[in-house]
Amino acid sequence: MTKPRSSQTRAVRAAVDADTQHGAVMPPLYLTSSFNFAGYGQGRAYDYTRSGNPTVDGLADAIADLEGGAGATITSSGMAAIHLALQLLDPGDRVLGPVDCYGGTFRLLRQCAARGLFDVTLVDQADAAAVAAELKAGAKMLWVETPTNPLLRVVDLAALSALARDAGALVAVDNTFLSPALQRPIELGADLVIHSTTKYLNGHSDVVAGAVVAATDSLQGQMRQWANTLGIAGSVFDSFLVQRGVRTLFARMAQHEANGRALAELLHGHSAVERVHYPGLPSSPYHALARKQQQGFGGMLSFELHGGERAAKAFCERVELFTLAVSLGGVESLLCHPPSMSHATYDAAALAAAGIAPGLLRISAGLEATADLLADVEAGLAAAASV
Repeated sequence: MTKPRSSQTRAVRAAVDADTQHGAVMPPLYLTSSFNFAGYGQGRAYDYTRSGNPTVDGLADAIADLEGGAGATITSSGMAAIHLALQLLDPGDRVLGPVDCYGGTFRLLRQCAARGLFDVTLVDQADAAAVAAELKAGAKMLWVETPTNPLLRVVDLAALSALARDAGALVAVDNTFLSPALQRPIELGADLVIHSTTKYLNGHSDVVAGAVVAATDSLQGQMRQWANTLGIAGSVFDSFLVQRGVRTLFARMAQHEANGRALAELLHGHSAVERVHYPGLPSSPYHALARKQQQGFGGMLSFELHGGERAAKAFCERVELFTLAVSLGGVESLLCHPPSMSHATYDAAALAAAGIAPGLLRISAGLEATADLLADVEAGLAAAASV
């Protein structure tokens, strides 16, 4: 049988009906730390799960296939995946990150730089001229988020990748917000794609894991070797759960986006709302670019309330179907106040530079009934408007 062309079909069928020993339809779960040698000096494909395991590799193969990469390395968390990708940098090398990146990424970059592991410069990556100037001044890696967390800013991946390639810099893209169902950065020139598989790839908020997808065999070899050396490989059972989540990725992303779009449209123009950040809105300055390089707009959005932090607090205390929690991408709708939660590591100056206002709230739209979510948000807005 020829390989299915549809990514959705490949996501569902990954490793299905591949067991040649007993004919299991779903792939077996290899809960073992060690694998025996066939004999003295006769190693097998696997020897120790930290360095490789069939269940973990099955997930890696599925994610690499969906992203169009040469291979993938599964890690113990999304932050471990970021840390793994940064092993390509040496002291004196410089990484260019986005000024409005995820708080955990910001913390890791800043603390590694403080120890002299590499140098860091944060730049507004929507300003291609600024990025070009920094690349010309010397950089080993361009670290990209698109859309960014939490302001959903979109940058031109193909254009930035071309600039980086001309400057001899690697391009690493955090694709957590969209997943390969809606964006494939390697097709646009990225060298590495990073995921917190905790989020959309797993989709059920019951796993913490990550992945790094490499565009070339050489980079994949380095990622796998470093993961084994550092001991940050993903666990077997977590990989099994993420693989199960991947099978429903496309169906879930469709509903996430439908709910995200409906919520953004409700928030847009509401008297209590100062600004909505969602590239799916035609009024968004990133709408045209998002349509060009993405296959959808996703279920993440953020918005700023006129009443600032007091209004944000009132909104959070009024809604019932949006759980106040960090993370995103699960079946349940989540609400986050970035300044005090996901981006609490930003100081006042960094928050201002990133454009993260005190009244900013971020929504991860879940899979609940759209009408129920809309009614809940309307109640929250009424509470916010009353403060």
